[in-house]
Amino acid sequence: MLDSRQVKKTRRESSGKRKDRARANKAGAKAKRASPARTAVESPRIPVRGARKSKVKPRLALGAAPRRQTDAELAETRALAVEAMQAALDKHALEPILIDVSAMGSYTDFIGIVSGRSDRQVDAIADHLCDVMRARGVHLLGQEGTGSGRWTLLDFGAFVVHVFYHPVREFYDLESLWIEAPRVKLNVPPEAQLAQSDALYGAL
Repeated sequence: MLDSRQVKKTRRESSGKRKDRARANKAGAKAKRASPARTAVESPRIPVRGARKSKVKPRLALGAAPRRQTDAELAETRALAVEAMQAALDKHALEPILIDVSAMGSYTDFIGIVSGRSDRQVDAIADHLCDVMRARGVHLLGQEGTGSGRWTLLDFGAFVVHVFYHPVREFYDLESLWIEAPRVKLNVPPEAQLAQSDALYGAL
């Protein structure tokens, strides 16, 4: 049996231990709040001996503007685009329009649009245009709608040319999408201009 003095001593010891634990917990919580949040630190990569240096170039930073052409380069591109439209006129294309979109942040600098009176003429215009540009050292980067006779897109990078069967051109009306963009002046012969009554040659 424990006498009263031993019981009091045991109680004091237990109370002291509880207070010590409470103080330790409080101090630990305070230190945790004061310490900065832990973040995962990526260890630096150690180059492998004898490994070749990477030739992969970093991409442009997000939101970085693409390189714009100088005035001289833009003038050269304009001259090539005008020559492409002239090649279309050599094959009796109709209503050629060359739109300058260089200042509008587009995917290209010039957009050409011409029409043909038939499916066969559309293909003939596109083929001749490609031949003329190839002779000038300008190669086609992409082509869509080949062989359909209704629409062909010729992508030369700095400029593109749409060759339409005329009723299809009027249906899509691409010119209206660039209504605020300036037009490049072209020498269009009278036979390449359409009267309003001759706008449609057949059904789509």
